Amino acid sequence: MIDHGVHSVGGVPISAVDYEAATQRVLEAAKQKRPLAVSALAVHGVMTGVLDREHLSRLSKMDLLVPDGQPVRWALRLLHGIRLPDRVYGPELTLRVCQAAANEGVPVYFYGSRPEVLKALETNLKKRFPDLIFAGLTPSRFRALSSEENVQALEEIRASGAGIVFVGLGCPRQEVWAYENTRDLAMPVLAVGAAFDFHAGLLSQAPKWMQDRGLEWFYRLTREPRRLWRRYVFLNPLFCLEIARQYFLGELDSRSTDADPQRIRYG
Repeated sequence: MIDHGVHSVGGVPISAVDYEAATQRVLEAAKQKRPLAVSALAVHGVMTGVLDREHLSRLSKMDLLVPDGQPVRWALRLLHGIRLPDRVYGPELTLRVCQAAANEGVPVYFYGSRPEVLKALETNLKKRFPDLIFAGLTPSRFRALSSEENVQALEEIRASGAGIVFVGLGCPRQEVWAYENTRDLAMPVLAVGAAFDFHAGLLSQAPKWMQDRGLEWFYRLTREPRRLWRRYVFLNPLFCLEIARQYFLGELDSRSTDADPQRIRYG
């Protein structure tokens, strides 16, 4: 198990952990019924914090931000000399946490995406982990929720008996949701994005050789060019510039604000 602490990548506090350490922290929090806000951040997720000071404040107050993308793992090595054996990929972390939850009898809840995605996701995960307990599935409403609607959603999750919540609202909406609601739920909340679509079998993952070489972004771009081209054409070069700036100018502390960011209540 590897845990080298928290280090700045562009001012975003990334936890230099491996899969085992991340999974253990999630299961320990679940069994102790305490909050743990988790997100798997690739380049896009890091840059949402770099470019938005208010969102950086949210990220900085979460408990565990793991290096989802290979470039984020490489940045940890370049900037801090930390050599992780692999990234902590959100879809793979989802599977490992589900396996551990099945072993420990911890019920899981999936929040976000579309009803057909959740149905296929449940079917596939039940085949893979027969002992996994599904506490509930709630699709996204794809709009901001009122305070009353958000309270109702949290009450449904608590009443379900869930011990872990997976959130798939897309970046940065899922991080906002985890930041705003984890403390009220008093359980681990994992923002894992595309893991829902991948494990539902509705979106293909890049071949391993592309993932290992940091080319997953290119594979996804070829599959969803109209949706993703702005993200990768603009954010990838900006990420490289930000890491170069940190490398040559020195360590960047987290640039979060002390004040709590505005509540958005995505759902």
